[in-house]
Amino acid sequence: MGAAPILEAIHRHERGRILAALMAELRDLDLAEEALSEAMESALVHWGRAGVPDRPGAWLLTAARRKVIDRWRRAARLAARAPDLRLLAEADAAAREEPAPEIPDERLRLIFTCSHPALEAKTRVALTLRTLGGLTTAEIARAFLDTEPAMGQRLSRAKAKIREAGIPFAVPGPGDWAARLGSVLAVLYLIFNEGYAVTAGAAPLRVDLSAEAIYLARMLDQLRPDEPEVLGLLALMLMTDARRAARLGPDGALVALDRQDRRLWDRAGIAEGEALVDRAMALCAPGPFQIKAAIAALHAAPEIDRRQIFLLYDSLLRFEPTPVVRLNRAVALAETGETAAALALVEALRVDLHSYQPFHAALAELRLRAGQGAAAAEAYGEAIARSGNAAERAFLRTRLAAVQTAADPKKKAEQSSAQVQQGGKDTEGTPVSHEPR
Repeated sequence: MGAAPILEAIHRHERGRILAALMAELRDLDLAEEALSEAMESALVHWGRAGVPDRPGAWLLTAARRKVIDRWRRAARLAARAPDLRLLAEADAAAREEPAPEIPDERLRLIFTCSHPALEAKTRVALTLRTLGGLTTAEIARAFLDTEPAMGQRLSRAKAKIREAGIPFAVPGPGDWAARLGSVLAVLYLIFNEGYAVTAGAAPLRVDLSAEAIYLARMLDQLRPDEPEVLGLLALMLMTDARRAARLGPDGALVALDRQDRRLWDRAGIAEGEALVDRAMALCAPGPFQIKAAIAALHAAPEIDRRQIFLLYDSLLRFEPTPVVRLNRAVALAETGETAAALALVEALRVDLHSYQPFHAALAELRLRAGQGAAAAEAYGEAIARSGNAAERAFLRTRLAAVQTAADPKKKAEQSSAQVQQGGKDTEGTPVSHEPR
């Protein structure tokens, strides 16, 4: 394998660990990112000539450290950097004399640094997605329904504030834990979602991101055992990830949750998640992630209690009164048979969610159920236009084609004949959403 594919794999799987280790030494996030980027550029050239080293991650960490040493030695204000330069030089000398040790795992400290209360709530989440999750500025902007230039400016300001305000690179003590935990959990959840439901590109999944979020949630659980919301988030991610193998059909399109082949689900992951939900609920301190985990557990049950899911969304609204939660609640209401009421609730969210692809997908399905074929086709078109993921677009195009076929008596007759001959199923009755977000 050439240098470029290996570097790409390292960027996806090891970037967060290497960047966090650099941040522990440099205490400057911008500088750490720039040094790692320069090290990767050097690796592309050096590895292409000399071959990939035995421990490429350690090679990149050492190379990034040397980039910073060279930069500081060239700087006019060298005296101000003398203590830091000495420490870096000592670390570099040690790396030359003996094989580099395992890269220390500083990711948890990086998460808490990016989640400091001195930063705005939105900025905390965005910055950690960029640094630890390795998402691009464009991907983060889509996750926040924002523009790429605005998100780029937000990230630049945040990194400057961490440097100028001297925000500590540390896991907080007991007194600061409660104030910081919410942002950290939100970050992990968004990293997981970007891996499980990629917002853009041909790949429908980024398993590395989902695995990273689950790994870090387990670290949090070890750091603070029996924290109800940590248990809830970990349970939610495990039960959602357990369905991953059934999410795509043979054609590469997403499969509706209620139509997934449950034999492909990871039952061990679901069982672990359910046990975590039980542990969290026993602590009698309800929170939004515990509620979401309970909803996921109900979806995994042999008989799905639709009414209970709707009532849980009512409870979730008390913690998160957001338009997206209201959309999910309306979808849950539709699953109880209240199509007209659900459609009215979704239509009322248009102003808030006009740029949100799942809003248009849900609107299309509910209009279809209400017998509004032409309006459903229009909403499907809007959803397809706003989807950046190939598998998601394939799912939506299949639904749109079914609507168009139903509107054409000749095509409908041809489809029915083909289904009889091939043993196929009609597409009517497909659930409102293919996967909750």
